[in-house]
Amino acid sequence: MLTSKQRAYLKSIAQTLDPVYQVGKGGVTKELSDGVSKYLTAHEIIKIRVLENTLTPAGDIASELAEATGSEVVIVIGSKAVLYRKNPEKPVISQNL
Repeated sequence: MLTSKQRAYLKSIAQTLDPVYQVGKGGVTKELSDGVSKYLTAHEIIKIRVLENTLTPAGDIASELAEATGSEVVIVIGSKAVLYRKNPEKPVISQNL
C-alpha cells in the first residue's frame, strides 16, 4: 500500500512518461499483462493508455492489470493510468518506496 507522499512522488515521475501500452476493445489479455509485468520488472513504473473504443472504464482496466501483475495503481486520470511495482532485486526508483 502506497502512502500519500509515495503516491505524490510517483505521480511526479509519471508526468514525464509517455504511455507504453494501449488497451483497446480487446481489454486486458494475458499477453498484455505479461508485457506490462516484464516492463514493471525493468522500470518499476508504467503509464498505460486506454483507447476510446474500449467499453470498460480506465479505472477498471487499471485495477485488473494491477491485480494480474501484482502492482499498485498510482493514479487514473481520464484515459491514462499509472502502475507501480517495486523490483526487490534492482530497485530503480528510490525514496523509501
